[in-house]
Amino acid sequence: MQLTELTERFILHFGEMGSRWGVNRTVGQIYAVLFISERPLNADEIGETLGFSRSNVSMGLKELQSWRLCRMSHLPGDRREYFEAPKDVWEIFRTLAEEKKKREIDPTLSMLRDAMLVSPTNDQERYAQERMQQMHELIDLATGWFDEIHRLSPQTLENLMRLGSKVQKVLGLADRLRGDRTES
Repeated sequence: MQLTELTERFILHFGEMGSRWGVNRTVGQIYAVLFISERPLNADEIGETLGFSRSNVSMGLKELQSWRLCRMSHLPGDRREYFEAPKDVWEIFRTLAEEKKKREIDPTLSMLRDAMLVSPTNDQERYAQERMQQMHELIDLATGWFDEIHRLSPQTLENLMRLGSKVQKVLGLADRLRGDRTES
């Protein structure tokens, strides 16, 4: 795969962002190559494109598969494994959200549920447990909302997201009108 200035910038950016998203630079760059590729790529093609060793590419592909962000396939008459990112950006969005929830939110909810089962031994623990209960309620509410949103079709979800900016505008206008009334 030949990189242009545009595609190289995209790949480098994804590498930089990878560490902020919980994966390393190599994994971010491999994903970016798969995302912009018109066809499935084998590990040798990915390594050649990025200048990475075969072992780095293999480890990166395993990581992407664990996140469900790439799929492996075979081509007729070719024994090599080929990889591609899902083509549907809504599927990618949903997968990322599910994986982040599974890896970050669910363990926190589990820890907070366990903390609620402990009998506090003093006022400090009672206060801490009350705060943990508040956090649990908020996260539980948000994950319930997430689960409901997750069941929506991509078109309905897109419409809902677009509605959000319209609601923001209406709320902003309402706030400005209230501000004008209070200043009078």
